[in-house]
Amino acid sequence: MRRVFTQEQIVMLSSNINVQRCSDRSVTYTTVFKRKAVELYEQGFTSTEIFKQAGFNLDVISKIKARETLKGWKRIVKKKGIGGLVECRGHNNNSGRPKTKGLSDTDRIERLEIENAYLKAENAFLAKLRAKRRE
Repeated sequence: MRRVFTQEQIVMLSSNINVQRCSDRSVTYTTVFKRKAVELYEQGFTSTEIFKQAGFNLDVISKIKARETLKGWKRIVKKKGIGGLVECRGHNNNSGRPKTKGLSDTDRIERLEIENAYLKAENAFLAKLRAKRRE
């Protein structure tokens, strides 16, 4: 069952300097806290100690959630490095159609020229691949 924070808990969590924002269902921690927490964990501190030291009430967050959150940050650091801890929830920079609204004509032409060059290179690659298969 998913925990829902009360209004008082949201106010309390939001007042912590290590919280970027808080809703009734989630807490977004600052990048500085995430990095410091991962560094402290690597020095041998437990997730409980780290969150308590940062001023969090573990009766509100829960020890299990603190541990799972820290595990997730460690996984991100292992995969992407320490820079991967920047807040990007819900934003995948590689998906969707590129934004073209508000671009000047020069920028739009430059973007189209780059896309055209990419498509030409892709076609050339596919033509070579088809030729290899025929051999």
